[in-house]
Amino acid sequence: MLEKLSFYSDGLKLSAVLHIPESRKPGQRLPAFIVLHGFVGSKDESHAEIQARMLEQMGYAALRFDFRCCGESEGERAQVRCFDQVADTKNALTFLATREEIDPERIGVVGHSFGAAVAVYTAGVDSRFACVISSCGWGDGERKFRGQHPTPDAWEKFAGLLDSGRKHKRETGESMWISRFDAVPIPEALRKNLSPKAIMEIPVETAWSMYNFRADDVVANIAPRPILFLHTANDVITPTEQSIRMFEKAGNPAELVLITGTSHFPLAEKDAPRTKSIIKGWLEKFFPSPLGA
Repeated sequence: MLEKLSFYSDGLKLSAVLHIPESRKPGQRLPAFIVLHGFVGSKDESHAEIQARMLEQMGYAALRFDFRCCGESEGERAQVRCFDQVADTKNALTFLATREEIDPERIGVVGHSFGAAVAVYTAGVDSRFACVISSCGWGDGERKFRGQHPTPDAWEKFAGLLDSGRKHKRETGESMWISRFDAVPIPEALRKNLSPKAIMEIPVETAWSMYNFRADDVVANIAPRPILFLHTANDVITPTEQSIRMFEKAGNPAELVLITGTSHFPLAEKDAPRTKSIIKGWLEKFFPSPLGA
């Protein structure tokens, strides 16, 4: 069952969709997940929607929503700041916990890529989250960007954009806009996995926000709550080492799974069955649903 709804975060109305398994019994309270989309992406037609539908099929409620400034949510379009998304995620949990279908003590958070970084950080500073699934996420914004712009020429170009954007803002009071791919390069063949509602241009301040965002600093706080780090083994978008480093900093029970044969979108097309099997096995061990789907 799908329900389109909205909730408020810092006075902004955020658009959301709630998934409830059809097999839920009247009065039954289910474990649930907040589902976070990727970099200036969308809750719809995206990896976030794939994750939410997967969780629903496995017997969990799932709330996917558009971060402020993205998709159908309020806020100045593309003016994304990582700590605003942390606030949105906390407010999503506060909202979801009031629903009669949900067990308020059993709400986890799952995110992909940018959403995974926000998921880890938020759970690291908010003990209400019962568990975390991080899919192809990152823990250190500067190190991530250096991995995404690995040659001296590429790094000089990217760092020059950051500096030019800061200077432009200081001199004009307005944002300098760049292609999302200037910040986060994505090979042409993988761009088909982006939501058609994804934003294609960003202000440089968004890149600076990511540069200074460090889920690494708080990941250890999640223990003893369980966390799964899922990453593609040869990720050409978000360096695989980002999840490895977060896993090394996390306390038990933390698990790390590297998937070969695909890159960055482990639930896409032919790779989905194997990835879903991994996630299902982890959930059955660490965060089971009473529906047993």
